[in-house]
Amino acid sequence: MTLSRRGLLAAGGAVGAFAATAAGTGTAAAAGRGHGSGRPGVRTGFERLAADGYRLLAGQKVGVVTNPTGITADVRHLVDVMHPDDRVNLTAVFGPEHGFRGTAQAGGSEGRYDDPATGLPVYDTYLKSGQPLADIFTASGVDTVVFDIQDAGARFYTYIWTLYDCMEAAALAGKRLVVLDRPNPVTGRAALGPVLDPAFATFVGRREIAQAHGMTVAELALLFNAEFLVARPVELDVVKMSGWRRSDFFDTTGLPWVPPSPNMPTPETALVYSGTCLFEGTNLSEGRGTTRPFELLGAEGIDHRWAAAANALELPGVAFREAYFAPTFSKFQGRTVGGVQVHVQDREAFDPVRTGIALLVTAKRTWSGFAWRSDNWIDKLTGNTRVRTMIDAGADTDEVVGAWGADLAAFRSVRKSHLLYR
Repeated sequence: MTLSRRGLLAAGGAVGAFAATAAGTGTAAAAGRGHGSGRPGVRTGFERLAADGYRLLAGQKVGVVTNPTGITADVRHLVDVMHPDDRVNLTAVFGPEHGFRGTAQAGGSEGRYDDPATGLPVYDTYLKSGQPLADIFTASGVDTVVFDIQDAGARFYTYIWTLYDCMEAAALAGKRLVVLDRPNPVTGRAALGPVLDPAFATFVGRREIAQAHGMTVAELALLFNAEFLVARPVELDVVKMSGWRRSDFFDTTGLPWVPPSPNMPTPETALVYSGTCLFEGTNLSEGRGTTRPFELLGAEGIDHRWAAAANALELPGVAFREAYFAPTFSKFQGRTVGGVQVHVQDREAFDPVRTGIALLVTAKRTWSGFAWRSDNWIDKLTGNTRVRTMIDAGADTDEVVGAWGADLAAFRSVRKSHLLYR
């Protein structure tokens, strides 16, 4: 069964009940968690699933793909909530990058083990896809795979590709997949940035979506199933949030923030991440090993000229402070570097992708030591060679941003048909 948005809204039973609740209505149970604007707080897909007595999972052996972000409004983990509840038969957990309990750094996972708190088997899904991941689902004995992980809103944040890989593998294994929705922390107002060229597909971008996709994970699941998994779609159900609007930033939701990964400590990090993560593709520090990853950028030899050049562009909603810092790990560990701190002053006007491009352009023009990573990782992050080659050729910010206009317009058209919230 493939659920389009129309199919979701028309579906009967529990799915129909969840979907039929308008995005702005909320319930009495959520009334105490407000936005400060008088309207109800957001209820996540999991909270709505639990409030309905897990009817969508009745009679199923259930496995959950999750990490530390899979929490309730009172900061209990959904696995710890579901495990003792007789209304749901939770039999397995699947851990992504950084692990189910979040003990691993970037590029790591926790491996296969039994969870000490619940005794449940935890299977490692990191860097597994296709038939090998399908074999894990089969070996686990589950009937339904549930996905509940907080996203950061950027194409290269790998949890959405864990979702994609799980959808593909669940279809191969003959399992159903249920996505429990959570907010896009940087709003769902618009898609921004270059669209991936399939020739550059990796785990930081499997398919042709924009760099800042402007969607929730449930919306992405619908898009993936309808647009990219057409030959073998998964049996898919999604549980919407209530109370969330596309214009909501995370701090307006009333939900607690848990870092989805060690270098995504705050919603403010997510706000800049879809632009400044591009510095992973350079020889500059992207701020890993500091208390402000992706807000602090720099390298040895950079001085005040970079901040001055970036400020001279008068980009909307943002200012740049000359900054010096010493990362505790990653690039330039233990060495003092110079650079900038990104200060978002008007998040409604701020364009993170345009800002990231502007910072690349000005860094190259003001620091003679600027270089791309030797493996051209920047091409994997942007999804094409165009950004790198245009900047190397001397293009300015407007020229680089203008080059992806047609591709972005085409993606926005496709995206529109899979949006669930007003």
